[in-house]
This record gives sequence, structure tokens and C-alpha cells, in this order.
Amino acid sequence: MNNLNNRLKKALDERKQQHRYRSRRISEGPQQVEMQIDDKDIISFSSNDYLGLANHPQIKQAMIDGVKNYGVGSGAAHLVNGHSRAHHLLEEELAEFTGYPRALLFSTGYMANLGVCQALLDKNDFVFEDRLNHASLIDGGLLSGARFQRYLHNDVSSLQKKLDKAAGTVTDKQHTKLVLTDGVFSMDGDIADLPPLSDLCNKTASWLMVDDAHGFGTLGRTGRGSLQHYSLDHNDVPIYMATLGKAIGTAGAFIAGSDELIETIIQQARTYIYTTAMPAAIAEATRCSLKLIQNETVHLDKLNHNIHYFRKCCDEASLSIENSQTAIQPLLIGDDENAMSISHLLFEQGFLVTAIRPPTVPEGTSRLRITLSAKHQKAHIDKLIETLSSMIETDT
Repeated sequence: MNNLNNRLKKALDERKQQHRYRSRRISEGPQQVEMQIDDKDIISFSSNDYLGLANHPQIKQAMIDGVKNYGVGSGAAHLVNGHSRAHHLLEEELAEFTGYPRALLFSTGYMANLGVCQALLDKNDFVFEDRLNHASLIDGGLLSGARFQRYLHNDVSSLQKKLDKAAGTVTDKQHTKLVLTDGVFSMDGDIADLPPLSDLCNKTASWLMVDDAHGFGTLGRTGRGSLQHYSLDHNDVPIYMATLGKAIGTAGAFIAGSDELIETIIQQARTYIYTTAMPAAIAEATRCSLKLIQNETVHLDKLNHNIHYFRKCCDEASLSIENSQTAIQPLLIGDDENAMSISHLLFEQGFLVTAIRPPTVPEGTSRLRITLSAKHQKAHIDKLIETLSSMIETDT
């Protein structure tokens, strides 16, 4: 045991020396823009609570009422006796909201992505992934056992070459070809070029799956995500995944698709069959959040206003922010130590802005990942820009 601990300590020390050691901070109170973290008053620019709904009084009350009606835990998997009326109604409402025939709840987005890949693919199949996909999509593709390939980021021609090559290596035309992409890429904030991806998949008899964790609730005229952003529907993207713990403000995830797809996942996805269902109270809170998003457009309007205002301020301050039109606004730093140093200095000045380093992002692209919320005020953004500008000038 001592030898094992010594080995682990050496690896941890090396990670610290590389400025890639990860540490947790302790927050007090609810998820919101102004927080107390590590006993310090902080303005957060690191949350994925894009619409500011995680602490909404109506959603909190819906969850409290859900606990009163259903208790705290669900007690079992969906296929045993953990599937409540609240879960079932939420699935129907998610299907209606996204325009798909069916929706299926999962406890997390990670489990949803692993479950779909495992349910649909085997060693005779092919899976193609954008090079900058989220780790859960990468792991899902790898663990499926299918022949795994990655195409250049947001590059349809690169994908076409790989699909064409795959077609020439098999004689059995019944093999499955699954193309996986983020809707909004979580570390860059750019949006997948879905229309040509969908066209290519249709031409090559490939399935297209979109992980819209960061687009659901934030993109499109009414927040229906990256498909609405491009005026696409379930015929264009047969498999749709989104999480509920970001713009929706609660927890969990879902897969949307055809009746046959959902039934197949229910029968074959190990991460669905062999895990406890999310608490029904969370399902009730999510149902409330969906209603708010549809009835109160002010949340999405304010988020879009803040995105435009932030980018305008960065341009005026000559801050080289990446080309993102979403709530994710990366400021590329490059060097790991430098990114950590600026993040630490920002915290000392009262801002939480997370430094993202490899392996989460490619080597040499460490960055400050600034995320915007509908709850940010003009003064919050002005103060961050002013502080960042002085630090970047000092650093350079």
C-alpha cells in the first residue's frame, strides 16, 4: 500500500509542477451570480446556469412540493419501480418542447451519452466524432467497441473523407455509422455546423447525434437549442441529447428520438437499466423550469443582451476573446501557468473565472472560460472587463 501511495504522490506532484492540478472550492448558499466561495464574496463568471434559473423561487417551490408528494429518493431504477408520474410527464413535455416523438430521462448527460453508444453500436460498427467533442461523447464512442475515428473540428469535408474510407473497408452494408457532435462546444463556445452535417449523414445513411448540453435553453428564438437555431427538426437530427443542469437550472439529462430509438435504449442501455432514477422532485422542478422558459422570454432575452454587451466591451478594451456568439466566451491565454495565475488574481479581486488547461483543451490553448448568465448586470461585466484589461496588460 505504501508503494502505491508513493506512486500516486509522485504523479500528483508532477501534475502540480505542470500547473494542471485541480482543486475544489467550497461555496455557500445557492447557485447565483453573487456568491460566497471559500469565505470570500465573489462574482461568478464560471457557472453553466445560463438563464439564472437554479435559484428561481417558483422552481424551488416546485421541488419542495415534489418532495412532499414523492419523498426524497426514487428508490429504484426506472424499470423497477422508480419511474414516477412526474418522470413520465416530464418525458412527454420534453418531447413536445423539442419536437421529437419520444424523450427518455437519464441521471446525467455522461450516462446518456455512454448509454446511447453502448445500445446502438458494436465492434462491427463505426463511430465518427468531432475532435473537440465533450469527454462523455469520446468515452461513449471508445467504450462502445465500434471502430472509432475523429474528424477535424467542425470540418464536414474531413468527416466525408472518413465516411468514404469506412464505406470502402466493409462489404456488409448493414453496419451502423454514428456521427457524434456537440451542439455548442463547451470550451470554445462555437456552434456545430449542423445543416451540412445533417445533409452528409443523410447521403451516407449515417445516424447523426447532437449533444446540445450548452445549446438547450440558450439557442433559438424560444430556447429550443441548436436545431431551432438552424431551423432543423428531428428528421435532420435523429438522436438529440441535452442536459437539464445548465440552462434549465435543475439536474439530469434526456435523449430524444423516434419511438423505436427510445425503446431500443430502454432495452439495451446499461447506464439506463442499471441505475437509480433521478428523484421525482427534480423532475417536478424541471417541469416548472420548462414552463418558465416557454412563458417568460425575458431570461433568454437578457442572456443574449449580456452576450452582445460583453463582446462589445471586449472589443473596446482590445481583449482578444474567441469568436463565440454563445454564453461561453473563452479568453485564450496559451500557457498553463499564466492561465492559472490570472485566474488566481481574478479570484483575489472578487471574480470566479475558471482556468481551463490540458487535457480538457489541446496543448498550448489554456484559457479563461468566461460564462455569462441572464442574471449578470452591466456593472458586473464592466468591472470584470476593467479588471481583466489591467491584468492582461500587466501580464504581457
